[in-house]
Amino acid sequence: MTDGTAVATDTRPTKIMYVAEATAHGGRDGYVTSHDGRLDLKVAMPPELGGDGDGTNPEQLFAAGFSSCFHNALILVGNRAGYDLAGSTVAAKVGIGPNRQRGYGLAVALSVSLPVLDADLAARLVDAAHEVCPYSNATRGNIDVTIVLG
Repeated sequence: MTDGTAVATDTRPTKIMYVAEATAHGGRDGYVTSHDGRLDLKVAMPPELGGDGDGTNPEQLFAAGFSSCFHNALILVGNRAGYDLAGSTVAAKVGIGPNRQRGYGLAVALSVSLPVLDADLAARLVDAAHEVCPYSNATRGNIDVTIVLG
């Protein structure tokens, strides 16, 4: 499994194929919308951070994005290797807390379930997905990402 060591490769895109656009109104106590209207959500501080929790929050949105993107990367590398990963799942936990620079940082824990594969093969596919996934590439070396096979 991936140990979190930074890789000295350039993971920047060579061609932009899609651009998502979203706008925040009111920060963590407001709402977010996408330019196409498909996303229109109330955001609120979670109770653990002093809010009322009456809405989603950026960490939940990041967890949803990372888990779905990583799962797609896993399916892609599985298909390329000739495996059907039907029944697999990826769950993400995104934690937030103070960092040493008087700001805040994130940590991610991904839990991958590949019930139809043996542990060694599953670990190889997870490592390959971690190299392909844009979220993995964007976060590598910036935040702690832990991946556990469950």
